[in-house]
Amino acid sequence: MVLLGLSQVLSLALASFLLLSYSAVLLGNLSIILTIRAEPRLAASPMYYLLGNLSLVDLCYTSVTTPRMALGLLSGHATIPLGECLGHLFFLHFLGCTKIFLLTAMAYDRYVAICQPLHYTTIMGYRTCAGLVAGSWMGALAHFLVQTLLAATLPYCGPNRIDHYFCDVAPLLGVACTDTSLMEILVVSDTGAISLGCFLVLLVSYGVILATLRRRFAEGRRKALSTCTAHLMVVAIFFGPCIFIYTRPFSTIPADKVVSLLATVVIPVLNPLIYTLRNTEMKGSMRQLWGKQMVSDDSSTAPFSTRGGSGVSAHSEERPPLLSPLPCSLQHSTP
Repeated sequence: MVLLGLSQVLSLALASFLLLSYSAVLLGNLSIILTIRAEPRLAASPMYYLLGNLSLVDLCYTSVTTPRMALGLLSGHATIPLGECLGHLFFLHFLGCTKIFLLTAMAYDRYVAICQPLHYTTIMGYRTCAGLVAGSWMGALAHFLVQTLLAATLPYCGPNRIDHYFCDVAPLLGVACTDTSLMEILVVSDTGAISLGCFLVLLVSYGVILATLRRRFAEGRRKALSTCTAHLMVVAIFFGPCIFIYTRPFSTIPADKVVSLLATVVIPVLNPLIYTLRNTEMKGSMRQLWGKQMVSDDSSTAPFSTRGGSGVSAHSEERPPLLSPLPCSLQHSTP
């Protein structure tokens, strides 16, 4: 297979942009994951447990396509074996579908926290959170495994040139040497229905949340809206490209490549920024984590003379202990 989308835009500047974007995705999502694991209050919170899994999916999702695109631009070779192309296709949709289910699970978490706060700790226990995450991964696996197997059985012949940046369903079916109308209907009815259906569920759930917030005090409403706004922004920028590409009959148009590039390269860079810049608790935990790391480095390099009897010990000032993990219902009162 030859990816024509890469050969047509062969540019060192674009390859540099892809590598910088990928580095930003790695840094942002790894920072979120490490902060949640290092901070007991966040690790015990269902909302941040789901956010950590979402960051892991974002990191893997970008790793499927961006490094391969950058390598093709730098090397000038846009060919890809059929097996690797099918592998990219599977992991791209597997991780994308997992992200859709996780975003839906996060909306359910916000619904329970705001609309049923007294029962939140009972409903959103560890088993429920683990079940939502496991269900997201397993549901996505079952969703696209069948489609990948069907695509692998199709005969491919002729020039085998894909007019795209990476292997996706519509461009790949376009080079098959058989009638793929049934396969197209299956993909649109399956992938498109999941994208549009989950998006409508999210809109309804946030409609109920906003109606509930109208009866809250101003301070509580402001904090809840801050958290929900960040989630809604991620939902909007992620579901937009999915609905645009997979809810209409397959027909390659120039806008498809632009939207796909935004979905796989640009949007994953924005997600960590949205979740950290609009979340005071996450920003505070990151500052605390980096502050402790800097203090630890300074202490390890302190001169031995300061540790003598007449000197001031590098560890003489005790830092206040970390707060014990708060109940989930209290943790979720702060965005």
